[in-house]
Amino acid sequence: MHPPLSMIFFTTLAGAAQGLLLALVGLELAGVVLPRPMALAGAVLVLVLSGVGLVAASFHLGHPLRAWRAVAMWRTSWLSREVIAMPIFMALVLAWGLAHWAQVPALVPGVMAAVLAIVLYLCTGMIYAAIKAIREWAHPIVPINYLVLGVASGLLLAAALAASFGSASAVALGALALVTTVLGAATRGYALWRHLQLVPKTTLQSAIGVRHPRIVQKSQGSMGGSFNTREFFHQRSPGFVLRMRWVAAVLGFGLPVLALAAGARSAPVLALLFGVQYLGLLAERWSFFAEGQHTQNLYYDARS
Repeated sequence: MHPPLSMIFFTTLAGAAQGLLLALVGLELAGVVLPRPMALAGAVLVLVLSGVGLVAASFHLGHPLRAWRAVAMWRTSWLSREVIAMPIFMALVLAWGLAHWAQVPALVPGVMAAVLAIVLYLCTGMIYAAIKAIREWAHPIVPINYLVLGVASGLLLAAALAASFGSASAVALGALALVTTVLGAATRGYALWRHLQLVPKTTLQSAIGVRHPRIVQKSQGSMGGSFNTREFFHQRSPGFVLRMRWVAAVLGFGLPVLALAAGARSAPVLALLFGVQYLGLLAERWSFFAEGQHTQNLYYDARS
């Protein structure tokens, strides 16, 4: 499938924001008293990342003025559920931040926002896992991977935030970021292994009823591209796809794991490490979309 940049940025930015909120609220549930400036900065970061992600997602809309219609199918559409849950999540994060600013109990809106963060991971992942026609996506590992990678990046950002405010929780957050990044590498590795093991149910031979062992599609019957060639195929070579997988493996998983295992705990290093991991997650998300194979590419893979 064609990897849409708008969705790549939305899912990675929103995923990090949700993970950051889960990390901060998790500290509060563990009995850690967050410094007021740290809690306020965390709330602002969550809202900014979520807001920028929403702006990026808006570029994916064919008719932005009709975006309100997305909520109409909430009974059956995971996209509609995501559209409904996102502003509620942001409102609860705002309430959590305002409670810290006013120095009143903030745990209730924080826990509610944390629950919505998990719901959002589920909704985002299920948008793709529910597409039966694309077998690479139609698996429970997809929402699990969205959750684990989002939490990993959020924990790393939370560790950088805690270190910048001199909080002792930076050590624990860094350790948790290390564990979840390793877990993310495992879930992503399993998903990739599963993709490579899938055997196509439809071939050119079965589609046209010809049993010749070698059939090559030369043309889709037109001189240029079409909606089918733009939206259902990434237009990149196998070598490029392989390089993106390596970028995701090295930047998204390898370097963060090595640096955290080596004891990286200072705020500048952790912030830089978050940026490096985020670049890797962009490559990972590009690969995720590119790995989706639609049967129609048997007919539209080439043009004259």
